[in-house]
Amino acid sequence: MRTSGKNGRVSNAEAAANQPASPIKLGILTSGGDAQGMNAAVRAVVRTAIRMGADPYAIYEGYQGMIDGGDGIRKFGWEDVGSILHKGGTIIGTFRSKEFRERAGRLKAAANLVDNGIDHLVVIGGDGSLSGLDMFRHEWGSLLEELVETGRITREQADAHPALMIAGLVGSIDNDLVGSDMTIGADTALHRIVSAIDDLASTAASHQRSFVVEVMGRHCGYLALMASIAGGCDYCLIPENPPAEGWEERMCAELKRGRDAGRRDSIVIVAEGAQDRQGNPITSEYVRSTLEQRLGEDARVTILGHVQRGGTPSAYDRWASTWLGHEAVKEVLSAKPGGEGMVMSFRGNRVGTVPLVEAVANTREVPKLIEAGDFQGAMKLRGGSFTEMRSIFHEMAEPSRVDVDAQSKRIAIIHGGGLAPGMNTAARAAVRLGISRGHTMLGVREGFPGLRDGKISELHWGDVEGWTADGGAELGVRRTVPPTEELYSISRSLEDANVDALLVIGGWNAYRAAYLLHSERDRYPAFNIPIICVPASIDNNLPGSELAIGTDTALNVIVESIDRIKLSGSATKRSFVVETMGRYCGYLALMGGLAGGAERVYLHETGTSLGDLYKDMEWLRGSFRNGRKLFLAVRNERASENYNTEFLANMLTEEGKGQFDVRQAILGHIQQGGSPTPFDRLLATRLVSRALNLFDEGWESSKPQSWYLGLSEAQVAHQPLAHMMEHIDPTFRRPLGQWWLQLQDVFADVSYEPSTPEHSSL
Repeated sequence: MRTSGKNGRVSNAEAAANQPASPIKLGILTSGGDAQGMNAAVRAVVRTAIRMGADPYAIYEGYQGMIDGGDGIRKFGWEDVGSILHKGGTIIGTFRSKEFRERAGRLKAAANLVDNGIDHLVVIGGDGSLSGLDMFRHEWGSLLEELVETGRITREQADAHPALMIAGLVGSIDNDLVGSDMTIGADTALHRIVSAIDDLASTAASHQRSFVVEVMGRHCGYLALMASIAGGCDYCLIPENPPAEGWEERMCAELKRGRDAGRRDSIVIVAEGAQDRQGNPITSEYVRSTLEQRLGEDARVTILGHVQRGGTPSAYDRWASTWLGHEAVKEVLSAKPGGEGMVMSFRGNRVGTVPLVEAVANTREVPKLIEAGDFQGAMKLRGGSFTEMRSIFHEMAEPSRVDVDAQSKRIAIIHGGGLAPGMNTAARAAVRLGISRGHTMLGVREGFPGLRDGKISELHWGDVEGWTADGGAELGVRRTVPPTEELYSISRSLEDANVDALLVIGGWNAYRAAYLLHSERDRYPAFNIPIICVPASIDNNLPGSELAIGTDTALNVIVESIDRIKLSGSATKRSFVVETMGRYCGYLALMGGLAGGAERVYLHETGTSLGDLYKDMEWLRGSFRNGRKLFLAVRNERASENYNTEFLANMLTEEGKGQFDVRQAILGHIQQGGSPTPFDRLLATRLVSRALNLFDEGWESSKPQSWYLGLSEAQVAHQPLAHMMEHIDPTFRRPLGQWWLQLQDVFADVSYEPSTPEHSSL
């Protein structure tokens, strides 16, 4: 293992020197149902193993390939996993092996592993696959003893492999692993569902029709619940929290209220495992017939089925699965014989481990609790964020009120900074949750210049209909930070509109403007109100939040663009230089390069030296001579003032000496456009809900506090706006600490072939 040197790294030569004379042989297999992102994990396992001096072996068709042996177990090289990031499913196949459930099958599997010298195993699958893996680990010693007794293997072979070291990755679109925020494939499945909902909404509105959409989730309502929030749906039925008796009447009453208010479409989401509190299944057909009978209107059922499993993985399922695979190799190569098997998990943008037995047991406990009627226990195991989102959806689907009285508190919503997809989602959630909680919601048009000019008007429940899926910003957005001479006009506008609180949704300049108003509270009494900043910026450069609204959408646009760019060069030898936005923050560049399969990434945080560029060019010429057909570099727009995108392209052209074509692609403002992804919609909803809670707390104080909030290690946290400047680098407009920089090591291990010279920045 490499544990020294800059950023915890050592050179390839040192890594090779630290390995035993006979390299460790590591097997990788995918088992059970397929999930988008499995290929990214396979690629990461293979390449990380190679970089760490181990020999990776792909085991085809899951455990069945291990049982059959022969060509089902193949040594993999670096290029065997090239160009697979964008592919759905799994290139090494998957299979639900009944034979592996029997000891006779596991005997064959153990014999074939020993024949190939494999005693380290990474398995990607669901709870059934992982429980089988743990059983296999426990039985390993007795299996080998039996194989020696029957003469299938020698005593020397058995002694050379005394234990099986394992690591598990959960590939499941249901996102049902207890102990992990996300599983491989869940984000992409949510993309498929929400895209279908967006499409159905338009046809439903055309005919004033209701749709019942059935999604996967036998025992886990994650997809149904999150799709309902992200899709702006009217009602949701999930296994963990069955509706109380009389739910049909309440559901129809809410749909009718929406119709009476002018809404032309209604969508109800049903998880395939939904049931009532007596354990009776609630089918999509039953919901459809209920709507038709009670509302007297046409209703249709759409069962999405296996389309939720298929297709190109999202950006998240590429970079997150890559990270998981990378850490799984580190885990299994450092495992001690007889140690406990681990499952790699995600907790708040951090990879950790959960004991395999514990993870499987807790995951299987949820359906038992549901069957026993302990719905509170089932929800508790799903985690705090799941419970929080269920509460938020219930509030939006069955609000306590849709009108407010004259005595309510008045909250103004304002956008600032650059445009970010998800701003409309945040504004809609703020309006509807605010009204439900008894507040009057106001919209400020055209940012802080609009606030200066008094462009403030009340937003009613129906005014934000359809905003969830819309890109852009209906309220308008301006980058302007108000100069000191405009503060008086802004204070008068706030007084004239009787504003009790200001919700600022935006980027860097929005935060600066909010900080300015808070700093001037003593001079302008109108500013002595709670001010809360919610992060919305594709640059992902705001303090207090690991991810900002809009970042995930921009990243998906980048990855989709890279896929198309790479395809355009598939018929020739070509090098591409792709430039992303982000100003001085390299998040989009690094994560886009990691998810898009780039060979190089250039960031402002680590710098770009002429020496590194020379090393890259020397390696690249040799690589193309040895058969390379495609090279991709991704650079942050301000990675270097002088070594810009044009310079890199010209350098490649000059130094390539005709070995390959060179193209550059500056992605530009397409990164700010389009419909927000499900993640950005969910993040927007969750953040503004918490902001509204903070307003309630702020009004109770004699001198209301102001905050900036965001996502920090899976939790929504807030910090005093007065101390914001202590946590930022004002010169380069980014936070002092950036969690994602640790993925530079991951990028190097999956992108830099062993022969590649290290960069000075790594």
